[in-house]
Amino acid sequence: MSTYMEKISAGPLLSQINNPDDLKKLNKSDLQQVCNELRQFIIDSVSVNGGHFGASLGVVELSVALHYVFNTPDDKLVWDVGHQAYGHKILTGRRDVFHTNRRYGGISGFPNIHESEYDAFGVGHSSTSISAALGMAIASKYKGETHRHHVAIIGDGAMTAGLPFEAMNHAGVSNANVLVILNDNNMSIDPNVGALKEYLTDITTSHTYNKLRDDVWKLLGKLPYPEFQREMAGKLGSSLKGMVSKQSNLFEALGLRYFGPIDGHNVTKLVETLKDLNDIPGPKLLHIKTVKGKGYELAEKDQTLWHAPGLFDKVTGKIAKKISSVPEPPKYQDVFGRTIIELAEANPLVMGITPAMPSGCSLKFMMEEMPDRAIDVGIAEQHAVTLSAGLATQGMKVFCNIYSSFMQRAYDMVIHDVAIQDLPVIFCLDRGGVVGDDGATHHGAYDLAYMRCIPNMIVCAPMNEAELRHMMYTAQLPETIHPFSIRYPRGQGVMPEWRVPMERLEIGKGRMIQDGEDIAILTIGHVGNFAVSACRMLSTEDLRPAHYDMRFVKPLDEALLHEIARKFKCIVTVEDGTVKGGFGSAVAEFMAENNYHPQMRMLGIPDKVVEHGKPEELHRDCGYDATGIAQAVRTLATLQLIS
Repeated sequence: MSTYMEKISAGPLLSQINNPDDLKKLNKSDLQQVCNELRQFIIDSVSVNGGHFGASLGVVELSVALHYVFNTPDDKLVWDVGHQAYGHKILTGRRDVFHTNRRYGGISGFPNIHESEYDAFGVGHSSTSISAALGMAIASKYKGETHRHHVAIIGDGAMTAGLPFEAMNHAGVSNANVLVILNDNNMSIDPNVGALKEYLTDITTSHTYNKLRDDVWKLLGKLPYPEFQREMAGKLGSSLKGMVSKQSNLFEALGLRYFGPIDGHNVTKLVETLKDLNDIPGPKLLHIKTVKGKGYELAEKDQTLWHAPGLFDKVTGKIAKKISSVPEPPKYQDVFGRTIIELAEANPLVMGITPAMPSGCSLKFMMEEMPDRAIDVGIAEQHAVTLSAGLATQGMKVFCNIYSSFMQRAYDMVIHDVAIQDLPVIFCLDRGGVVGDDGATHHGAYDLAYMRCIPNMIVCAPMNEAELRHMMYTAQLPETIHPFSIRYPRGQGVMPEWRVPMERLEIGKGRMIQDGEDIAILTIGHVGNFAVSACRMLSTEDLRPAHYDMRFVKPLDEALLHEIARKFKCIVTVEDGTVKGGFGSAVAEFMAENNYHPQMRMLGIPDKVVEHGKPEELHRDCGYDATGIAQAVRTLATLQLIS
C-alpha cells in the first residue's frame, strides 16, 4: 500500500464501535456524540487521504440511525451511488482500514459485496438502489423471511433517472417490505435540475399539510391501540395530501406510503421515525431533508467543489494544488469544454448535452456563456442520447458528452435511436480507459469495443489535446453525416500550448509517429504517448520499432495497415481499453481477413475486473505502461532472433 496514507484516530465513542452491535449498546442520548465523532473522523481522513467528501457528511445522522435501528447485515441497506457510504463503512468494521479508502490495495470507495457482508449491493453508478432492494424484498417474501427489512437510500439527484420510477412503479403493487429513504439535498455533484426538484420543494414547503399531518400523528399517538393508530394515520394522511396539495401524492399514486419530510440531521427524530416505520409493512417512502457537506462550513457553501476536493487543510480549508514552475498541460475535459465554445461561436448549429456532469465534463463553460445551447438533463443518460438524436433530426450538431462507463447505460439508445437512423450525433466519451481511484464501476474499459461493433458509427481517440480539437472540428462539419464517437481519458494531456488551429482530419486515416524496423507498435488514443516513451527507452538497447498512431478504430486505415503488414513481421497493439473486442481485435481481424500472419501482442485492459488505484499503478499492472510496451517489443524481438 502507498506510504502516504495516514491512519486517523477516532473519538472515544466511535473508537469502541467495531460493528453495529456495539452501536446498539449505546443509549439513544449518546447518538449525537457518535455523529459528531463520525463526522470529524470523515473530515480528518478525507482531508489527508482524499476521497468523496460532502455526500457522506450529509448522511452522518442517517448512517448512525440506520445501523442503530435495523438489524444489519440481516436487514439489508442498499446505498445509491455510494458516495455517501463512508459513515456506513466506518460503522461496519472498516474504521481501522478506512485510511486505505480508494487507494491501491485498499478498500473500495463504494459499497462492494466482495468487501463486507454489510454491503448488500455493489454500486458506483446512480439510481440502482430501489430496484436492488425490491429484488431482495421479493426474495425474502418468497422465502418466508417476514422479519427482514430492506432499505434503499437514494438521493434526489439519483431520482431524476428513469430506473427509480420503474422500480417504484413495481414496488407499489408488490406489497414487498421495502423502505425507500429519499435523501433530499437538492444536489448530485452539481445542483439538481428538472421538474422533480420543483416537486420536492413543493412537498417540503407545504406548511399547511405538514402541520395538519403532525397534529394528526400527535392526536393518534394518544390512542391505545398501535394497529388502529397506523390504520387511521394512513387514511387521514392520504386525505390530507389530496386536500392540501394536488402535487403532493406522486409517491402514493405509485403505491408507496409517503412519510415526511423530516430533518435528516436530527438523529433522535430519525431513530424514532425508523422504529415507527418498522411496524408498517409494505412499500413506503421516507423523505428526509439534509445538507450536503453538513458540519464543514466551506463544503456547505460550495457543494460542487467539495464533492471530492482532493487533499486539503481541514482548519483553513485550503485545497492542495500541484505547484509547477513550468506550464502544465490542461485536462482533456477542459480542452473539450473550451473547444466546443469555439466551435459553437463559428457554427450556430452546435449544441452540448450532458447528463448531470457539467463540471465533470466541463460543459459548464458553455452553459455559462451560451445557456440556451448547453443542456444538463440530470442523471438521465438514456434521455440524453435520444434527446440528442431528436435534435440531430432537425440539423443540429449535438455534442453529447457522457463518461464512458455511464454511456453503457444508454447503449440501446445509441443503437436504436442514433445508429440505425444514421444520425450525426457526436459522442464525447470522457474518462475513457482506467480512471483511477473510483475503480471498477467507473473504468471506461469497453467503449472502443462496444462502439466499433455498431453500424454507421465512426470511432476515434486523440493522442493529445491538438488531436482532440481536430476530431471535434471534423465531427461537426456539414459533410460528417454519421454518428461520431470521440473518447479521451481522465486527467491531463501532454500539451501546455494546446490552443492550436483546428484542422479537418481525413476520417479513417492514421499517421506514422516514428519509422522503424522489424516491429511496429500500433496505438490508439492517449496511450500513444506511452509508446513514445517506450521507443525512447528501447533506442538505448539498439531496438528501433516503428510507431503508428491509428487515430480511428472504425473505420481502420486499411491502406496503412496493408503497408504495415507487408513491412513488419511483428506487431504490438496498445489501447487503454479491453483487449477483448477492442482496437487490437480490430487489427487482428484485418490481418486474418487479408491473409497476413504477423506475430502479435495485444496490450490493454485484460479480461477481468480491474480494481481501484492510481492510473499509473493500473497501467503498470495491466502491462501497457511504457515499461510494459517496451517489454512486449523485447519479447517479440527475441522470438524473431530464435526463429
